[in-house]
Amino acid sequence: MPSAAKTRAARAVSLRVTGSAVVVRLEDGRTVSTPLAWYPRLMNGTPRERQNFKIIGGGEGVHWPDLDEDLSVEGMLAGLPSGEGRSSLERWLKSRRAK
Repeated sequence: MPSAAKTRAARAVSLRVTGSAVVVRLEDGRTVSTPLAWYPRLMNGTPRERQNFKIIGGGEGVHWPDLDEDLSVEGMLAGLPSGEGRSSLERWLKSRRAK
């Protein structure tokens, strides 16, 4: 029986945020698109804040410093929406209104 092939985590090489989706191009040529509505902080951010992101961890994730939001490529591939609780989101929204 052949040995199991080594697997490597999917890695992002580019990202764009549209009015309705987060679209990530992976180094293996795939493109993953998830609904923007899955990520309340991104939904509540301005277009400028949504465009200010950094691909982190060698492509394993994405960070939005203005929105204090992080997404993993693994989570996007698994179809996982934000796991942020309602009370945490409400505190974050309140802090944005106070600015």
